Amino acid sequence: MRTHTSRRQSRSAGSVAAVGAAVLDLLLPSSCAACGKLGVAVCRACLAVLERGPVPVRPGVATLARHDGAARQLVLAHKAQGRRELAVPLGRALGRAVPALAEAEPDHNGTLWLVPVPSRPSAARVRGGPHVAALARWCAAELAERGESVAVAPALRLSSRARDAVGLSRAERVANLSGRMGLVPAATPGPGTPVVLLDDVVTTGATLAACANTLARAGVRVTAALTLTAASGPSGKPRPGEDGV
Repeated sequence: MRTHTSRRQSRSAGSVAAVGAAVLDLLLPSSCAACGKLGVAVCRACLAVLERGPVPVRPGVATLARHDGAARQLVLAHKAQGRRELAVPLGRALGRAVPALAEAEPDHNGTLWLVPVPSRPSAARVRGGPHVAALARWCAAELAERGESVAVAPALRLSSRARDAVGLSRAERVANLSGRMGLVPAATPGPGTPVVLLDDVVTTGATLAACANTLARAGVRVTAALTLTAASGPSGKPRPGEDGV
């Protein structure tokens, strides 16, 4: 009897929550984070700008789009404006691109390993958690649905002593990360494992290089890196708050 009553109460609570969510959707409908179209977190037209890649940025690094226009708006909304629901479409966009990376390779068991680039602890707290890790999980979900064996390894951590990288030159970014990118031993793949680094924006490449060097010290091989956007040139330069770690 107790179990039956509990289930009935659970169903009732679930119904109330569903009604409440429906009312909120009517009063405050979702809108595309890039163009404002009502009814969706991101519309098909805006998401399409992230489906033209991967485009090589430099050897071993590829991106889905230039950090401009709709692509920039989507990355900024997910990273800095609290639109965490965007992790689903953005992560899945990364997942659709991974198979096209010539450098990506599975381990000896046929598993493809994904390593998200970490954020500073203070930034992660403000953002409601490590935002790139969320992208990596949905990237893995997309790959798994396509029949791939895939694993996400949150193997990297960034010290709280690292400062926001916005506005720093490449040399300053390298100095900022020196000695401050570390491993999470329990989450690190075994020596010799090939991995793909994932991030939202690549600017100078200093963060990706620091991640690769840290993993290399544990014998882990970064064979490729993939980002949502890449900043290059004046129109692709991130604005304050967009590319900091």
